[in-house]
Amino acid sequence: MSAPTPSPLPPRDASAERWFVDEVHRHDSSLRAYVRSSFPSFREVEDVLQESYLRIWRRRTLGPMRMTKTFLIRTVRHLTIDWLRREKISPTVAVAEVEAIEVEDGSRCVAESAAVNEELVILAQAIHALPNRCREVVTLRLLQGVSQKEISVRLGLSELTVQTHVVHGLRKLERYFQRCRVKERGR
Repeated sequence: MSAPTPSPLPPRDASAERWFVDEVHRHDSSLRAYVRSSFPSFREVEDVLQESYLRIWRRRTLGPMRMTKTFLIRTVRHLTIDWLRREKISPTVAVAEVEAIEVEDGSRCVAESAAVNEELVILAQAIHALPNRCREVVTLRLLQGVSQKEISVRLGLSELTVQTHVVHGLRKLERYFQRCRVKERGR
């Protein structure tokens, strides 16, 4: 069984090609000048012109066009503005500048992320193992950074009681971590 032959290209349309040369391509230099004068910081002029030509070619397939130059200028203007908006939202780096970008080693990041996630799980388990009031005080003081004075006001405790809960909580967390290390070594 032989391979299927690719479908032939559509026949060339000499009138469409002539129209493109006469009505579109002749405005090439004026379109470049328009973009450069209207958008002086814009560097992708050739890309916008090519996209404009593609759009006008597609539009021409729908039927005859009047005011080709007006359509071209509008298309170039809108494409340039869209391009600048996208650049503002998601800027790209020129190829010459790519070498200056530092790329993190993905494997190291994955390993570090896994270790950090494991430590966070252990910390969450350790905090969860604390008595309710102690857990509440430790969470406010150590994780949320609330002052002892503010905690005492919020929870209706004396500052000394808050301090005692923090100290006891830290000791219990330390013992929990030591037990985890011992279990880890035993594996």
